[in-house]
Amino acid sequence: MTEFRVWAPKPELVRLDVEGEVHPMTRSDDGWWHASVDAAPDARYGYLLDDDPTVLPDPRSPRQPDGVHARSQLWDPAAARWTDTDWPGRAVEGAVIYELHLGTFTGEGTFDAAIEKLDYLVDLGIDFVELMPVNSFAGTHGWGYDGVLWYSVHEPYGGPDGLVRFVDACHAKGLGVLIDAVFNHLGPSGNYLPKFGPYLSSASNPWGEGINIADADSDEVRRYIIGCALRWMRDFHADGLRLDAVHALVDTTAIHILEEMATETDWLSQQLGRPLSLIAESDLNDPRLITVRDRGGYGLTGQWADDIHHAIHTAVSGERQGYYGDFGSLATLAQTLRHGYFHAATYSSFRHRRHGRPLDASSIPATRLVAYTCTHDQVGNRALGDRPSQNLTGGQLAVKAALVLGSPYTAMLFMGEEYGASTPFQFFSSHPEPELAEATRKGRKAEFAEHGWDADDIPDPQDPETFRRSKLDWDEIDTGEHARLHRLYRDLIALRHNDADLADPWLGNLTVDYDEDERWLVMQRGRLRIVCNLGAEPVKVPVSGDVVLGWGEPTADGDSTLLGGHSFAILRRG
Repeated sequence: MTEFRVWAPKPELVRLDVEGEVHPMTRSDDGWWHASVDAAPDARYGYLLDDDPTVLPDPRSPRQPDGVHARSQLWDPAAARWTDTDWPGRAVEGAVIYELHLGTFTGEGTFDAAIEKLDYLVDLGIDFVELMPVNSFAGTHGWGYDGVLWYSVHEPYGGPDGLVRFVDACHAKGLGVLIDAVFNHLGPSGNYLPKFGPYLSSASNPWGEGINIADADSDEVRRYIIGCALRWMRDFHADGLRLDAVHALVDTTAIHILEEMATETDWLSQQLGRPLSLIAESDLNDPRLITVRDRGGYGLTGQWADDIHHAIHTAVSGERQGYYGDFGSLATLAQTLRHGYFHAATYSSFRHRRHGRPLDASSIPATRLVAYTCTHDQVGNRALGDRPSQNLTGGQLAVKAALVLGSPYTAMLFMGEEYGASTPFQFFSSHPEPELAEATRKGRKAEFAEHGWDADDIPDPQDPETFRRSKLDWDEIDTGEHARLHRLYRDLIALRHNDADLADPWLGNLTVDYDEDERWLVMQRGRLRIVCNLGAEPVKVPVSGDVVLGWGEPTADGDSTLLGGHSFAILRRG
């Protein structure tokens, strides 16, 4: 007998459909409905609510082989074949993470195809693979942030069995796995949860209605979210999660859901005997996220640090539009490298208000902030989905890489940046409903037309070619400047892993000097100096040492080092 359970306090009647045969269910006082039925291990099933004849998928569906509008399918995680019983796990702090989108990482766009590229990531020096969302969403391809069945794995990628094979293969090669989880909103297609219970709140965010984590009857919704988070780490052996846009989680309770999730993740970590990590994407610059709980924080492992990205990108590229407005100077870059946040209870011209709070560098190590030259957001949310490599010189890309990988922060790469991929990463979707597809198409064009772009230039997200265009071209890696940049990334990561001076996680031991007019900056860590020329003309920087690594032909002579335009050198003092 198989026990079926579903939380559905809203309908007066819930019936179970297993392979077309309808069974009655019994309701408990807490809004849970139960039924025990003989069912095959891979039986398809769903629920009938009140007098509606539509069979709805299970909100906690383990598998959706026919898409998010169809019946669910049983899938037993205990039957999965694992070989990673000796996997000890690894800590994410100070590691090098590689963010990838499963559908565009390879031509096939599947877990099994991605497994074939793991040796490449190991050779590059990657410690963790971070998967953009792999939960079920409508259509065949998309970014994954419009998921509606959070417990199941997107079938075109390979479904739950494919994810098991992928994580198992990563662990066999010493790679940890992080999964991007979206708990702040639900997608517009296939969201049947409101029919079952009060999953949505009166609050809203840029992506739709908010999730009920603090209003009436929110306790079970919170369990739904935390249960999903734990499922990725328990049933699929993930080593942690990246939590999407946590600033959109409106929680007015005394124990924030992030603190509750962190507490239960730590408990699961102890049960499994390996580290588990939660990394938040947050727009708040709030150190409480990464402050330990016994000091009043939420106790998350890490947080994406957009200020570091903004400071590096604007100083190198010269872009200053939108939220880049307060960045661009070397003074801003130096301050951000030294303190993690630039906006720390300071005025933000983009927000027209004070923003952020200072980070206590004496108690919070730099490794709890994740630094990067770009992410899927920083590329895909541009009008054309153009990468920095499509606009900057090889030297400028090298300087950005040196500042991130030479910093004390946990480092992250976005797939393809390590060889300056020429392919874009554009916003794409495959909504099956014509009305939703057209609304997405028009909305994307209108959004950027307001900022001066010609609407005809904006890629159509529903055009399959937009998706195909965004796939990596692996043949580029061994050619010309791509190969040169790839070697540099590999050497920088190796130096980061092997040099003791780069292992220091404390910002108090980092110094930064710069010359605004001559456009040079020196970041010193122990006996190593990362010396960068952000200008187009050669410059003599008043520091010297043995050249460990560089871009161009740096020349250390006496008390100074000559750097060509858009180049860097890592020097070691004697």
